[in-house]
Amino acid sequence: MKNLERTLKALANKRRLAIIKYLKEHQPASVGDIAAKIDISFKATSKHLGVLSAADIVEKNQQSSLMFYRLAADQKPAAKHTISLL
Repeated sequence: MKNLERTLKALANKRRLAIIKYLKEHQPASVGDIAAKIDISFKATSKHLGVLSAADIVEKNQQSSLMFYRLAADQKPAAKHTISLL
């Protein structure tokens, strides 16, 4: 039950939904690219991505000094269904 709660809380934010929507079409993407596209600060984007990562909605991969994100390959049903609606 705790995992479902974490997933739903992670999805219950318009900025995080915007990040997910962007990643559906442009992955992998760096934090800077995502921040520029959804028009919020680098720091705020990074925090939102941290929440999404903790909920296993996105995966991260560091290349050199940049962190790249993509939608997780193995998502929980609640996340998968919500993402399909975006």
